[in-house]
Amino acid sequence: MTAPCFALFVAAPAFADEGVDPVAIGLAAESGGLRELTTDRPDVTESPFTVDAGHIQIETTLLGYTRSRRDASGLAADTYEFATSNLRIGLTDRLEVDVVWQPYGIADRRGGGPVSRGIGSVDLRAKLNLWGNDGPAAPGDTALALLPYVTLPTNRDNGIGDGEVAFGLIVPLAIELGDGFGLGLNAAANFTRAPDDPTYDAAVLTSASLSYAWTDRLGTYAEAVWEFSRAQGEGDVVTLDTGVTYALGENWQLDAGINIGATRAADTIAPFIGISARF
Repeated sequence: MTAPCFALFVAAPAFADEGVDPVAIGLAAESGGLRELTTDRPDVTESPFTVDAGHIQIETTLLGYTRSRRDASGLAADTYEFATSNLRIGLTDRLEVDVVWQPYGIADRRGGGPVSRGIGSVDLRAKLNLWGNDGPAAPGDTALALLPYVTLPTNRDNGIGDGEVAFGLIVPLAIELGDGFGLGLNAAANFTRAPDDPTYDAAVLTSASLSYAWTDRLGTYAEAVWEFSRAQGEGDVVTLDTGVTYALGENWQLDAGINIGATRAADTIAPFIGISARF
């Protein structure tokens, strides 16, 4: 997942219809009896599924690019992120802890502005699945989780990560629709504050992401994300997102996608490529 503005999301993990057959049994044996690989990327939303106990999963944006719209002063920015990773550690059958970190980023303000470089902030998270962690078995099956987090700044002056401590709670819900389609819903709140301001502001987002499994390896998704305005005059942030995933095996997945801004407050465009691996 990209450096997130955590809030209210709708996520759609790519489920395929599951049945008990020799092929499925063979795949389970190949993966050592682990649950089907599910990731919290490439969409901006979260899934309710956790990593199996005793295993780790690393989900990385290999390269991400964002072009912003011009601000009030007429300047826009090209932002690059490299190797932003979510390290997910399975503790129990239903609980995992996550560490999300951007090791390097560049923000280049077009029009003669300064260029910022450096590391991003760190997110510490925990995900507790409440039900449905083994994945869907039939249309209508659901899964629900709680995902609290805190964001810690690493450099308040480089303009790459968050400059102040933030925190919030995400509630991801996934719904199996059948025939290869999946839908996820998240509800969340995000609390942030500006530098030198002791008061925290609450923010929420809504979004919807619909996924489709074309084969056992290939999946796509289409997503709409709506962030309600947190500051007067900025307006709502709405993006329309799409992407593709491709499984290299039971424990590896490639992905690529693009987020397109649909309002003046949203970034213009944000393509990315990434990879996920389970160990």
